[in-house]
Amino acid sequence: MIINGKEMEIRLNGNIYHCPLDLASAFIGGKWKTVVLWYLCEGKKRFSELKKDIPNITEKMLSLQLKQLEKDGFVFRKIFAEVPPRVEYSLTEEGKTLIPTLQAMCLWGRTKAKTQGVIQEVIRKPAKKKSKR
Repeated sequence: MIINGKEMEIRLNGNIYHCPLDLASAFIGGKWKTVVLWYLCEGKKRFSELKKDIPNITEKMLSLQLKQLEKDGFVFRKIFAEVPPRVEYSLTEEGKTLIPTLQAMCLWGRTKAKTQGVIQEVIRKPAKKKSKR
């Protein structure tokens, strides 16, 4: 990036970034992180609730994304000492700083969808019950 006519770089955690967008993408880039963060904007969620909110994500990928977001300080994981154990995920204070950015991205995506695509309801067939034999 160029600031006041000088080429600058960002150094953070042993990595070098060429601009702030490069840095932001390193933390919240990819297909799923922003989606996971978006659903956590609503409040605390259990793993199964997030999986239900994001039906196309695999359990493994959701687990990996949550672990990375927790490691990066955006998500807090609270384990309750119950049987069976209960775990809730929520945004940290730093995670909450992303809400305006996520809202802006959502608005842009909705506008793009309305002007160049189609927004339609998803109709899911009920899961078949397993027969007892």
